[in-house]
Amino acid sequence: MADLTLGAAHRTLRDEVTGELRRRILSGELAQGERLVEDRLAASLGVSRNPVRESIRVLAAEGFVEVVPRLGATVARLSAAEGEELFDVRMAIEGLAARLAARKRSPEAAERLRAVLDQAKEAVAAGQLEAVADLNTAFHLAVGEAAGNSYLSLMMKPMLQRAQWVFSQTAAARGPHSWSEHLSLYAAIAAGDEDEAQARAVAHVAAARRSFLTAVGRTTKAPND
Repeated sequence: MADLTLGAAHRTLRDEVTGELRRRILSGELAQGERLVEDRLAASLGVSRNPVRESIRVLAAEGFVEVVPRLGATVARLSAAEGEELFDVRMAIEGLAARLAARKRSPEAAERLRAVLDQAKEAVAAGQLEAVADLNTAFHLAVGEAAGNSYLSLMMKPMLQRAQWVFSQTAAARGPHSWSEHLSLYAAIAAGDEDEAQARAVAHVAAARRSFLTAVGRTTKAPND
């Protein structure tokens, strides 16, 4: 049998280990509050402790891990308040991204967005929740790329990684609705309707906010919610 551990992959191990640990956190395989034991993680990944230790530092900088001196590292806990702060920022940034994507629309960008949507439709139908979460992020990143603004792109990737953590908690309920909302947003972008694209992006984030707050047992008054 082929050795499928990351240590046998002959790639940049820190990046590979970071990606795999991030995936486990996003999927819930590593639960919020769970202690991260370097030896155990290294053994499961087929690597030494060094890339695991380096990856934990990266993930701590991204906010996915908390490191307490003398106590070690644990998966961070995402509170309802932090989720709401994230949604506030998403409304502003993703609304702008959608507006710019509609303004600068091109056949190539529309094709990329449509390809992600088609994959997401299949994943939703198959109940592949991890793939749905990945494709949800991929769609929003594609909108950011279509916006054609380098400063916006720099902000969107770390924000959307965090947003995927939120989405993973509601993927079962949100998946079908999210795909439909993405389709509506895509139509506005492809049509070059800036106002409608921005409005649909904001409405989509507002719907995701409501779903998240329901999942964590909180409600909020929504200005455009």
